[in-house]
Amino acid sequence: MSKLVDGISHVAAVRLDRSAVDEEVCSVIAEDTLTIAVEGVGTYTLMWTPTGGDRTAMAYTPADGILGDAGVAEPLAMAVGFLFTEGIIEAVSDLRAVAFCPDDAKVVTAYLVDPARPQPRRRDVIMNSSCGVCGEGGRLEELIATLPRAGEGMVVEIAALHRLMDEMGSRQAVFAATGGAHAAAVFDAVGRIVASAEDLGRHNALDKVIGRCLLDGIDTSACGVLLSSRLSLEMVTKAARARFQLVAAVSAPTSLAVEVASQRGITLCGFLRAGRCTVYSHRHRIGELRGWVN
Repeated sequence: MSKLVDGISHVAAVRLDRSAVDEEVCSVIAEDTLTIAVEGVGTYTLMWTPTGGDRTAMAYTPADGILGDAGVAEPLAMAVGFLFTEGIIEAVSDLRAVAFCPDDAKVVTAYLVDPARPQPRRRDVIMNSSCGVCGEGGRLEELIATLPRAGEGMVVEIAALHRLMDEMGSRQAVFAATGGAHAAAVFDAVGRIVASAEDLGRHNALDKVIGRCLLDGIDTSACGVLLSSRLSLEMVTKAARARFQLVAAVSAPTSLAVEVASQRGITLCGFLRAGRCTVYSHRHRIGELRGWVN
């Protein structure tokens, strides 16, 4: 197996079809670990896809911003987005700093202003690429009750959502090469994509774009987000924490996803593909439906 580069690895394989057997080199999505060590809280080891490559930005502090010359390094965005959607931080101001470990590039350490404040759902865990609200059980209603309500102001036409979804697809270089990556993209009120990411895990892709927005000072409460995946409970709870007004995905929602979106004021759109779209909640943000009753 060749070295992991920009989210892609190359492996030897044999392809069989009805007429031939061919040896070839295949592109597969990279899977690696990223450990987030949170001072006074615990450690989280994520299975993720490193697609950014550039790690010259070695740290972030609220006072100084990104320390480096190349913008936000992807592992820092991944770490900050994960800490935010886990509820360990409420804003970047809750951080004293987040930085790469000088001895291990696969470890990011977060230093909190008040390590005693967070009450995390879990700590000292290894999380696979599908982890969301795993193991919540009876705490589910309590979790939903803590989520903020989305703001107002965004109105978007369905045609614009399709255009944005096509643009997100054009940015999915890892998916194009491997067929194995999920994507997320944040767009603003005027229809511009302001952050996008790919990863083997749909939760990771969403955490990456949320983290990048936090570190870039982008107000996600004035934005919407596109997803390449289905709309599960955990994806909508992450979106709700970021206060996105609209969440749109290429696939289907679950019943709990629709319930959370309805309760928290989020416009939820599924099956955004092939010229169609299904709107499940708060349809007043869809231009063509503004005259309809929710």
